[in-house]
Amino acid sequence: MPRSALTLRLTRCVAAAIAVGVLLAGCGSQPVRGASTYTVKRGDTLYSIAWRHGLDYREVARWNGIGRDYLIRPGQVLYLVPSNRSARTPERPVIPPVREAPVPVAATVRWSWPVEGVGVARTQRPNSGEGLTLTGRLGQEVRAAADGSVVYVGSGLLGYGQLVIIKHNDTYLSAYAHTQTVLVREGELAKAGQSIATMGEGPGQRAMLYFEIRVNGQPADPLRFLPPRSG
Repeated sequence: MPRSALTLRLTRCVAAAIAVGVLLAGCGSQPVRGASTYTVKRGDTLYSIAWRHGLDYREVARWNGIGRDYLIRPGQVLYLVPSNRSARTPERPVIPPVREAPVPVAATVRWSWPVEGVGVARTQRPNSGEGLTLTGRLGQEVRAAADGSVVYVGSGLLGYGQLVIIKHNDTYLSAYAHTQTVLVREGELAKAGQSIATMGEGPGQRAMLYFEIRVNGQPADPLRFLPPRSG
């Protein structure tokens, strides 16, 4: 074989090998999304941590041996995946898929609109949350959308402003974000239609309430649950 032809062939082989190596390196270094553990900070609750990561709080409690009081403490390290799987493959945590939450057959919650006479827009959030942006007046009354227990009040969830989370039963949670003044405390019972907060400012300094309903920790379209609006 002529020397020039041999050199050309070797050059092509080296280039192909380099390309394959780059491709394999890219496949092996894909970023891991999410986290397998979380360190509890002051002001966190099990409900707010599960909400932030799109998980069912009952599952997080079970994975970490937490009792039905759902008490946690600052500095505590929580598994966000089943602990036995986390120990075997910590570099590849199991991330819950983003999906439309199914409506349970035995849905017993009677829902009502948290605010009246407002603009309504479905909203998809960067963290895969799904809810409604309800635009109205600064200081407008915000009401509990159903009977339940207040399980979180605070500003520790990025992008939600001052937030209230209500647990309605073991399946349903609702959230009221960008509130101005909160009228309830954690641990209190709230009745449907009770004033729990006032409307504050959201992104763009607009008077608004961002409202979510979650089913077993997964975001669901609130319009599937709320009654038709009058007028």
